[in-house]
Amino acid sequence: MKTLVTGAAGFIGAHTTLRLLQEGHEVVGLDNFNDYYDPQLKEARVRWVRETAGDFPLYRIDLEDEYGLEQLFAAHRPEAVINLAAQAGVRYSLDNPRAYLNSNLAGFLNLLEACRRHPVKHLIFASSSSVYGANHCTPYAEQHNTDHPLSLYAASKKANELMAHSYSHLFGIPATGLRFFTVYGPWGRPDMSPMLFANAISSGQPLKLFNHGEHQRDFTYIDDIVEGLVRLLPQPPEADQHWDREQPNPSTSMAPWRLYNIGGSRPVHLRSYVEMLAGLLGQQAELQLLPLQPGDVINTCASSSALEQAIGFAPCTSLEQGLARFVEWFRNYYLINLPLPGESSRSAAAPEGVA
Repeated sequence: MKTLVTGAAGFIGAHTTLRLLQEGHEVVGLDNFNDYYDPQLKEARVRWVRETAGDFPLYRIDLEDEYGLEQLFAAHRPEAVINLAAQAGVRYSLDNPRAYLNSNLAGFLNLLEACRRHPVKHLIFASSSSVYGANHCTPYAEQHNTDHPLSLYAASKKANELMAHSYSHLFGIPATGLRFFTVYGPWGRPDMSPMLFANAISSGQPLKLFNHGEHQRDFTYIDDIVEGLVRLLPQPPEADQHWDREQPNPSTSMAPWRLYNIGGSRPVHLRSYVEMLAGLLGQQAELQLLPLQPGDVINTCASSSALEQAIGFAPCTSLEQGLARFVEWFRNYYLINLPLPGESSRSAAAPEGVA
């Protein structure tokens, strides 16, 4: 299947592109290589994919570039789209809200319009566990309320789910949204907790834990995320024939649209997570306990039973296994080849979502 992967130089995008190429899919990549974090890491990911699985066309354009996106679709006619491009980060949205309006809303609209003009068999798009917001009823299930986001980032992801539904209803675009839960692993983002914490521990800097370290997070290893994406790709949703307008299920529809959680379903206390990471690095962690930050969700835990029923798979990599693989990569990439990432001063509360 010819698949367009947006955000192909990003953390999840690079891993997904690699897996698709290895399985014989034709992949077209798109990424704007912005400077939200070091573009050199994005370039390195692309080199890693090409050296491991072969070359693929990669367009350096932005989803906000409506004309460029139209030209790409017209030239390549992708059969499927995996949309992993977005302005990420919860805390960044407090200071730079327009970045989320431009990328996550205007950019996603351009993508939907392109899928409308050049129909695809399946659009898979990244959502986030952040959409559950003020809902404290865990484990989160797709039927739970998501009407109270705690950050603009979360609101933009909720908006993506609604925008995709409207296009599925109006134009028959089969669309599946995946709510990612704290994705981590090799080649991860420098603004997320594994990299921030590993950097602080390795360089002997204080490690900032907001909410006094009392968060819990449902960590999901990158390979499990990619497995879910690849299995879903050939299974576009169909209209739910049992959908009831009087008692609507928020995760299905009379349109070809579906939402799934994808998470490890094994939440970990943040202090235990830090202890495990420090042990793997062979160093002590100096903790700086700080109050809860605006926009943070206190605890997350996914119910992935709906996804497992649909594709016969749910995330299964233990945190011990996943962190060990991350630390091996971190040592090779940062402690041998490059200087430590200059991100230790950025705030690290509860780890954020991915997309």
